[in-house]
Amino acid sequence: APWLRSGPGRWEALAARARLVGVSPARGPGPRGARSGKFFHNLMERKDFETWLDNISVTFLSLTDLQKNETLDHLISLSGAVQLRHLSNNLETLLKRDFLKLLPLELSFYLLKWLDPQTLLTCCLVSKQWNKVISACTEVWQTACKNLGWQIDDSVQDALHWKKVYLKAILRMKQLEDHEAFETSSLIGHSARVYALYYKDGLLCTAVKFDEQKLVTGSFDNTVACWEWSSGARTQHFRGHTGAVFSVDYNDELDILVSGSADFTVKVVLQKCKVKSLLHSPGDYILLSADKYEIKIWPIGREINCKCLKTLSVSEDRSICLQPRLHFDGKYIVCSSALGLYQWDFASYDILRVIKTPEIANLALLGFGDIFALLFDNRYLYIMDLRTESLISRWPLPEYRKSKRGSSFLAGEVSWLNGLDGHNDTGLVFATSMPDHSIHLVLWKEHG
Repeated sequence: APWLRSGPGRWEALAARARLVGVSPARGPGPRGARSGKFFHNLMERKDFETWLDNISVTFLSLTDLQKNETLDHLISLSGAVQLRHLSNNLETLLKRDFLKLLPLELSFYLLKWLDPQTLLTCCLVSKQWNKVISACTEVWQTACKNLGWQIDDSVQDALHWKKVYLKAILRMKQLEDHEAFETSSLIGHSARVYALYYKDGLLCTAVKFDEQKLVTGSFDNTVACWEWSSGARTQHFRGHTGAVFSVDYNDELDILVSGSADFTVKVVLQKCKVKSLLHSPGDYILLSADKYEIKIWPIGREINCKCLKTLSVSEDRSICLQPRLHFDGKYIVCSSALGLYQWDFASYDILRVIKTPEIANLALLGFGDIFALLFDNRYLYIMDLRTESLISRWPLPEYRKSKRGSSFLAGEVSWLNGLDGHNDTGLVFATSMPDHSIHLVLWKEHG
């Protein structure tokens, strides 16, 4: 089709071809068809038109992109109202195909998995149909929540549930990044110094430890006492220490009571704590204790004096001190030091990793989970993302009463350290005693 050639001479070629069929390139039918515009239609029957169109198509495909664009521009300039309306009606379908509407849901969900959550939220604003499809992509929103460190219950398959959870999660993480996730409060009522704090199930006590039935306290008279809530009567009284008792722990189910004293000893009334370990047999029970330099692991039975099973330290020459607080969950032992967090494998006693925070030294450990760790120093409360080993949030602390024993402060709810779920980020985060005998509280702020 020489008339499609660009450049000089194309109009001459078009005119020559038009004269062969008796039409004028500018006016349509020529003298032989001037009476009716139907002459061209009658001359080029359907079969001939299809042949002509095939030839034109082959030639068009052989052109360069620039030549194709020029050809289209010229054809549009020759088009009338009917042709332009036809283009307007069909271009949107050809160029702006709604793949979320046309594709099967399975393919749409597969494509959506390649987009980041922020882009998906923007796509939700395109139309009601897009919002419906994107919101129903459970796997996408579950993955987004996991990447934020949130716990996922795979049994929940509500189509819209996980998008709502993600929106809630992104708000909470934004609050953490902006240091706006917490609020403070104070408890006032003591007339003397508060030495010990204990928290359980939403209740904070300035004794040592308690449950629904009883309260256990350590005293400067070198004894440990157990008290009944209902009557206020002392039901048990334990002696044996030669110094003040500063820490107490117990477990009724395991039948154990342990106390730590200023006399440098740990007393065990009875210990039953099953752990899974390669170096321990089923039914063995252990006790962990820590001082300024070492962590000791004791095999506990009914012997009066037991020998230390293993001693863990971060430096052989005792040049590095351990911070107060010790984390043990039956699988890992974690303690903070001047160099950072040390994590041991309880099965082998090997150091798994050392998490260093070079910008901040001497962080004390409050809680350690699968996703987050809660730390603090003299100025701030910190949250660390254990996956990246980076501090993601902090909260200012007042000039609280410092205690070498580490018993005048504690963490509140700690289940969120294994991953937030939208329900466990409530209540108490941190509590510490103050010089004015009050108790300073750091609490989760309610979701906006």
